Amino acid sequence: MKKLTDYTSYKDAQTYCNKKTLWALMAGNEDNFNISYECVDRHATNKEKLAITVVQSDGSEELITFQQLSIASSRFAHYLNDIGIKKGDRIALMLEPSFAFYTALFGSLKAGAIAVPLFTLFGPDAVKLRFQDCHPTLLVTTQEKSISKKVLGSTQQIFMDKQFLTNLSSYNSAYQTSTSSRDIAIYQYTSGTTRALPAAIKHHHGAIVTLLVAALYGTGLRPSDKFFCPSSPAWGHGLWHGTLAPLSLGISIGTYAGRFNADRLLAALSQHRFTNMSAAATHYRMMRNSPDIEKHRYFFEKLSFTGEPLDSDTNSYMQNLFNVAICSMYGTTEIGVILACYPGADDFVVKPGSLGKAVPGVRVEVHNNKGEPCSPNEIGEMKVFRHGQWIGTKDLGWVDEDRYFYHAGRADDVIISAGWTMSAIEIEDTLLKHPNVLEAAVIGVPDELRGQIVKAFIILRSTPNSDTTTHIQDFVRNQLSKHEYPRLVEYVDTLPKTPAGKINRKILRDRETLQAQSQSAIN
Repeated sequence: MKKLTDYTSYKDAQTYCNKKTLWALMAGNEDNFNISYECVDRHATNKEKLAITVVQSDGSEELITFQQLSIASSRFAHYLNDIGIKKGDRIALMLEPSFAFYTALFGSLKAGAIAVPLFTLFGPDAVKLRFQDCHPTLLVTTQEKSISKKVLGSTQQIFMDKQFLTNLSSYNSAYQTSTSSRDIAIYQYTSGTTRALPAAIKHHHGAIVTLLVAALYGTGLRPSDKFFCPSSPAWGHGLWHGTLAPLSLGISIGTYAGRFNADRLLAALSQHRFTNMSAAATHYRMMRNSPDIEKHRYFFEKLSFTGEPLDSDTNSYMQNLFNVAICSMYGTTEIGVILACYPGADDFVVKPGSLGKAVPGVRVEVHNNKGEPCSPNEIGEMKVFRHGQWIGTKDLGWVDEDRYFYHAGRADDVIISAGWTMSAIEIEDTLLKHPNVLEAAVIGVPDELRGQIVKAFIILRSTPNSDTTTHIQDFVRNQLSKHEYPRLVEYVDTLPKTPAGKINRKILRDRETLQAQSQSAIN
């Protein structure tokens, strides 16, 4: 009997994808189910089968087999039981992608504990806020990332170094799990800016089954793939789409550890012949700007991106280089993936700039401020139907006559100037086409005459001269419209970004507000 992974077309996705066929891809059932078993243990019968290639920024690599990870994670689960960790205890993991990280992650899940991945670049305040929210019993980290007792409070801290991993060898190499699909497995913190304080999204073990919809139709995963995701597993994309989903299907994955270097990544993608990659839009832009990008041979069959729109110039360049369409995958940590471009589906036309269409079993619409469905090409808020009601995404968008969805920015990224409604994303996309613009971010700032005007923060490829601003403004006018251009331009060396690499426009807006308030006080 065929499985969902045997089908590749858009038509078949709509015909065959349902709860029953998704569960058929797993080994467990609702009452006896554990993510670690699905992702690791059931694929460990072949001791040579490669699970993870860790590409490290210093040029080294770690190759981890399913069997090695099965044994190490079982031993770590026994260790947790030995020190009194109980089912439902939270275990914070503050480690770079590595054998140590995956041992701790899957060992925690085997033991019935709740894994809480934390970004390794978090400072004490960021860690403390999350500890106050999830109250972990244990923090697993390294000596280098050690957290002070003041921040730890009652949380125990252990260092996952080589000696610790060696000492685990005294524990049993097999572990019998006792969780169900309804037990909570992971607390996932969003990397976005919609919350004043962090609050965890709580995922059950059974969430991996629902996640397979995004795996099959957002990243196009199939068992024959060799898959790479450079996003940190501290965030939803890197953990769920980049790690858990492919491993659950027995797919060998690649990940990146350390300070991101596009040259290093490109060399690894070529050397290891990865055939499928899902990355953030920022990763693609950084790769495009690498002087080494055309030095290598690539083997891609499927590509996808998420997090924020990919500017059209980068999209076009990368697609021509790799000879593969780069497919959008849209969703949030809270609601999951709801729109996709179905990588690998020959009967699905990927429209440039489109978010694609709804994934199987999901209803998505664009609504106006009255809560009514918008007409084609009319901008409104994108909403998903869940539990008998429409849930807003806080993202604006529109649909075309063929029911393809398009992103129009966050609700607070819309700029209204003299009655004209403008999209920050659209203006940024045009700015990035200018030959001297490396990066750009756009916000609306107050103006007495127009209500708001567009201000652009730009990183240039070369030093500006007296004509640079005028040239850039004229360029945008001619590309978009006479009114839709940045009336104010500020050249910067860096742009604020979320830990996941998205441009943080909120920080730019807050800075402008503070500067305006300071200027007002002086006057």
